[in-house]
Amino acid sequence: MISKKDLINYFFEGIKPAHQMKIGVEHEKFILNKKSLKPLSYEQKGGIKDIFGKLIELGWAPITEGKQETIIALKRKSEYITLEPGGQIELSGEQLKTIHQTCLETSNHLNELKNLSQEYNFILLGMGVEPNLSLSDFPWMPKKRYIIMKQYMEKVDTLGHHMMQRSCTSQVNFDYNSEIDMIRKFRVLLNFESVGTAIFANSPFDKGKPSKYKSLRSHFWHHTDKDRTGLTPFVFNRDFSFESYANYALSVPMYFIKRDEKYIDMTGTTFKNFLEKNIDSNGKKYDPTIADWVDHLSTLFPQVRLKQYLEVRSMDACSWKEICSPAAFWTGILYDEQSLSESYDLTQDWTQEDRFLVNENVPEHGLKTKIQNKTLLEFSKILIKISEEGLKRRNNLSSNGEYDETYYLKNIKENINNNMSPADFLLQKYNGIWNKSVDSIYKELIF
Repeated sequence: MISKKDLINYFFEGIKPAHQMKIGVEHEKFILNKKSLKPLSYEQKGGIKDIFGKLIELGWAPITEGKQETIIALKRKSEYITLEPGGQIELSGEQLKTIHQTCLETSNHLNELKNLSQEYNFILLGMGVEPNLSLSDFPWMPKKRYIIMKQYMEKVDTLGHHMMQRSCTSQVNFDYNSEIDMIRKFRVLLNFESVGTAIFANSPFDKGKPSKYKSLRSHFWHHTDKDRTGLTPFVFNRDFSFESYANYALSVPMYFIKRDEKYIDMTGTTFKNFLEKNIDSNGKKYDPTIADWVDHLSTLFPQVRLKQYLEVRSMDACSWKEICSPAAFWTGILYDEQSLSESYDLTQDWTQEDRFLVNENVPEHGLKTKIQNKTLLEFSKILIKISEEGLKRRNNLSSNGEYDETYYLKNIKENINNNMSPADFLLQKYNGIWNKSVDSIYKELIF
């Protein structure tokens, strides 16, 4: 029988020595039929199931679900390929020491899929929202947890299905070496999550036309489920701790628990009620486990999420040009003590109202969003410089010794020096050389 103390201790068990802290990257991409430009379904010939089968031949191990043993994910060493609701493919990478390693891992993954794309007639697209398709164009993948999530999201807000099926994100995961270290990093990430949204905004189109948003994906998240998304203002309370986050997670409605390879619908209760009463919404008794807690934590979707590491979740998926940059940007800020302190000090006079206002406005206005009369473009320039200096001090050189980790900032640094995000460049081309069409995206921006 577990107790609240066990749930809190789960976070303490994530503490790592400073010299062992690593970086994990997760990135999603759309996988589209090369001719029709529609998402691949699971069962169709040459679809997701067949591609997974080929990857298994190449050394990936299948992860299955249910008695029919549906393949829902793949594993190779410490890397995972997972399947998102609308058929998006995600790489959940290994925890690695340097950006050189994370970028090589990403490149190897994309090249492996590209090698299969000729045989299976697909393309890979990295954007925050697929630029031309409607919700009805996307299939649902046969993962049983998605059945529960799909039904629940219809009840709580209006755009949850759009988020699940039409969007892709980039995430970066970071370790902490103490509870105090977690608090500092959490606050820096949460203060600047909107800067991350603005720098990497890459979803300006909706059904073939410009929307009013630079990051339409972020707009979807604002209308998905307010209980489990957005900002977590209690992080800035003076007494914030692992226990504070546990209290938050305990109060959020559950999705499910797993027993005997079956998903049990728990959407009528919070984890607090489950822990205290050991029953689901129908009154059936189950003993809570740490595995239930881990599953529950994975179904909370705030902009920054705490597990046994910190995840920053605010960024659109990117194409080749920027795909290695999110990890570099945040690593230079978080994994150098001077950079972390400088970033922390930048926001000492920010209020909760400031944070909520900028979070609300950044999907539409991107880099032009203002906080205390300063634009996110201005903050982006400051933070890229802080990150760059932090990466220099880390002094991790490439395998050939020719460059350090600042190499992976060069594209976003160039973007910001031009006062542009990826979305701004896309809109510029759309209104210029693309003659108000998104068709060129499927040639110029695919992996």
